Amino acid sequence: MSRSSSPSPSGYTTVHIYDQAYHLTGQDPEHIGRLAELVDSKMRAVAAQGRTVDSLRVAVLAALNLADELCRATGSDVSDGHARALSLKGLLDEVLEDDRKTGS
Repeated sequence: MSRSSSPSPSGYTTVHIYDQAYHLTGQDPEHIGRLAELVDSKMRAVAAQGRTVDSLRVAVLAALNLADELCRATGSDVSDGHARALSLKGLLDEVLEDDRKTGS
């Protein structure tokens, strides 16, 4: 399970997802922590099914599960979230690039 989020003096919130630390920024550290816990639990549920041990595949399968849950909960079509998905992809790319630069 993900450990609690912890805001740092530098403005980052550190969360742990699937045994990896991520340093994220956002306006609400508690919300970031709750999202991280959701992602962590979904990844662990996917991994528990035993179909793959590759963490990237586990992450993709968890993302697909979460996207499906979101579409079902909102009654929306997958195409409705395309612009939002592109925005989130850009944010994720930025975070991953920052992590690569800092060696996290």
